[in-house]
Amino acid sequence: MRIKYTFHAKLMIKERKMEKVWIDETIKSPDIVKKEEGKYYVRKKLNGFIIEVVYTKERYINVLTVYWI
Repeated sequence: MRIKYTFHAKLMIKERKMEKVWIDETIKSPDIVKKEEGKYYVRKKLNGFIIEVVYTKERYINVLTVYWI
């Protein structure tokens, strides 16, 4: 499935010094998945840190934001 990023998500990735490959990996193989009000909240532990990705799923995955936990 194709992954798109909102302007906000792109800004957060740059600001928080993240790699898109980490976000793709979190979406494709999460440790924890939670769904609330049509949004997916997925978490993955990477290099000793936990990343959370928030997205919606339609014909593609639309990443809304990403952050460290």
